[in-house]
Amino acid sequence: MAVGAAAAADAAVAEVAVVTDVPVRDRVGIGWRPDLAGGILAHLDRIDVVELIADDHFDATTGEARALRTLGAQVPVLLHGVSLGLASSHDVDWRRLDAMARLVDRVRPESWSEHLAFVRAGGREIGHLAAPPRTRATIEGAARNVAAARRVVGVAPLLENVATLIDPPGSEVDEPAWIGEIAEAVDAGPLLDLHNLHANAVNYGFDAHAALRRLPLGRVGAVHLAGGQWIGASPASRLLDDHRHDVPDAVFDLLADLASLACQPVTVIIERDGNFPPFEHVLTEVERARDTVARGRAAASVHAAVLA
Repeated sequence: MAVGAAAAADAAVAEVAVVTDVPVRDRVGIGWRPDLAGGILAHLDRIDVVELIADDHFDATTGEARALRTLGAQVPVLLHGVSLGLASSHDVDWRRLDAMARLVDRVRPESWSEHLAFVRAGGREIGHLAAPPRTRATIEGAARNVAAARRVVGVAPLLENVATLIDPPGSEVDEPAWIGEIAEAVDAGPLLDLHNLHANAVNYGFDAHAALRRLPLGRVGAVHLAGGQWIGASPASRLLDDHRHDVPDAVFDLLADLASLACQPVTVIIERDGNFPPFEHVLTEVERARDTVARGRAAASVHAAVLA
C-alpha cells in the first residue's frame, strides 16, 4: 500500500474509536436483537462485538442505559442508527442527531454508524431507508450532514451503503463512484453492507466483485452480512434485503474478496431481524464469517509471497 493510502486507512481506523483503543484484529459479532439476547449473553466467548440499533435506545431510562454500559463492559458495543437520513439534499433532523449524541455519551460505544439514505422529504417521513439519486446534490448534502453529525456527536459515523430494488432514477454516477466521492468529501469510512452490494448488483445488473474493487476499501471500518429473499415473478423478480434469512454463499464470497484486498482489520456483524433460527445456527454463521475472513487474509498473503 502506498504511504498516503496507508495513512488514510490508519486515520479512518483511529477515528472510529470513541472511548478506548481497540486491539487491532479482525472481529466477528452479531446485531443485538431481543430474540437473540439470551444466546448472545450465553456465548460471549464466541462473539467479538455486539451492534445495537441506536434508535431503539434514544429514550432509554437510567436503568436501561446502565444495562447497556454493563453490556459494553463485557463485549465491545457499536451503535447503528437508522433514521438520520444523512445522504439527502435535506438537512439532518437535529432532534434525532441530538438524541444520537446523548446516547453515545451515555453508552460510550466503540463507534457509531448510519446509512447513506434519505428518510424524509418535503416535511414527510417515508418510514424507509430509501436510496437517493446519486447526484452532486446528494454528495454535497451528505457532506454537510456528516459534518453536522461530527460536530454534534464528536466523531463522524461510519456510512452504510443501502439496498434498493431499482437503480435510483436521476442518478449521474454509479454506486461505487458515489460512495467513494462521499467518503473522500467527509473523510469518514464506509460500513460496507455486502448483502446490500450483492442485492443491488443482481437487481440492476452489475458485477458485485468489480464494484467492490472500486470502493474505498482502505477506509472500511465495519462490514454487515445478512440475507434476503426473492420477490415478484420471474423475469422481473428482485432480491429483497429483509435480514430474515441466512447469509448466502455469494455474500461470503464478497467477504473473502474484501479480506484479501483490505489491509486494515475489519469488524464483521451478522444481522438478523426475524425468522430467527436456533442460536447455534446463528453461531455457525459467525464462525463461517470468521473462517472466510481468515481465508481471504491467507489468499492475500500467498499472493504477496508470489509477487515478492
